[in-house]
Amino acid sequence: MEIKSYFYNPKVICSRCVMDDTVPGINFDENGVCTFCKIHDELEKKYPINEDTEKKLKLIIDKIKKDGKGKRYDCIVGVSGGRDSTYTLYNTVKLGLRPLAVHFDNGWNSEIAVQNIENACKILNVDLHTHVADWEEFKDLQRSFLFASVPDAEVPTDWIIFSVLYEEANKNNVKYIIHGHSFRTEGTTPITWTYMDGKYVNSIHKKFGTKKIKSFPNMGIMKFIYYTLIRGIKQIRLLYYFPYDEKKVLETLKNELKWQNYGDKHHESVYTAFFQSYILTRKFNIDKRKLHLSAKIRSGQIKREEAIAILRKDPFVGGEDLLYYCIKKLNLSEEEFEKIMNTPPKKFLDYPSYYLLVKKTKSLINFANKLGLVPDTVFQKYFRFIP
Repeated sequence: MEIKSYFYNPKVICSRCVMDDTVPGINFDENGVCTFCKIHDELEKKYPINEDTEKKLKLIIDKIKKDGKGKRYDCIVGVSGGRDSTYTLYNTVKLGLRPLAVHFDNGWNSEIAVQNIENACKILNVDLHTHVADWEEFKDLQRSFLFASVPDAEVPTDWIIFSVLYEEANKNNVKYIIHGHSFRTEGTTPITWTYMDGKYVNSIHKKFGTKKIKSFPNMGIMKFIYYTLIRGIKQIRLLYYFPYDEKKVLETLKNELKWQNYGDKHHESVYTAFFQSYILTRKFNIDKRKLHLSAKIRSGQIKREEAIAILRKDPFVGGEDLLYYCIKKLNLSEEEFEKIMNTPPKKFLDYPSYYLLVKKTKSLINFANKLGLVPDTVFQKYFRFIP
């Protein structure tokens, strides 16, 4: 099977970062600055790194400690073995919190990621709960998204992780889920690249799947309302309150937690490495490196010219070995995989979801955002960049 070629061919690139006109619906102002730079600047204003940052963070930490008094854990931290989640766990402990580390094993973990999780939890003396999916069930869900021909094929992992975190918070009577996302290094993902909710997951699996899912949760809207409004579970993006220098972060993780690098961002999962670098770039003309490189440009960690030079290089470095490993693990024939790659791309709007309901309840979600129940990046994506 021939490996498809990679092309970097945008016509218009943001004058400040490297987001470009390959993103459906992107806008540029009179100075050529894109939508996502504006979102970044708004987040910087809301979460500035200045003399008051430490005081604001202390108030949050003190509230978590107070609400968790007398409990075994006062917060939940999702861990993947990647850089950001490990650094989040590290800082959570350094701030004096008592987290339960939660990991979702979907059958695609790299050996490095597993070792990173074990090392971090052992050194930091943190309990780890791993929710293991039945491989046949999860494979069926992943295959469904590939056959659906949408660019959201990592949603089965992302949304289930989200569901598992809320489930564990509820089980352990914990009010806070601490996330490892940082807009300063990750940016804000276009909704046209990644959309997710429980109904969307169910609708695609119902149409293209064959197995019943029993081994992992898929949080629907009623469960989400129960967890957030009734149980009062909130999400905290801890890294928003830290200056984030990638080189210094990597040095800290390596020296203090024996952390090992696994390659590009989010490539702690073998499937992620394959899907993002090969399927997304070839079939959908989506290169998620643009998100991370753009965020680093805005935060002064890389020059724009350097980022463009990186984007000109093919992100897929696994060759035939990785290609054949992944399609074999997914029980896809070469013919089926070629059909997947050649089927015209579709959008999340082509399948049932809670999208229309989200649009109608904009004011309610805005209110939830102010209460901390919905993170800023989610709010920004839905109401500043919704089709």
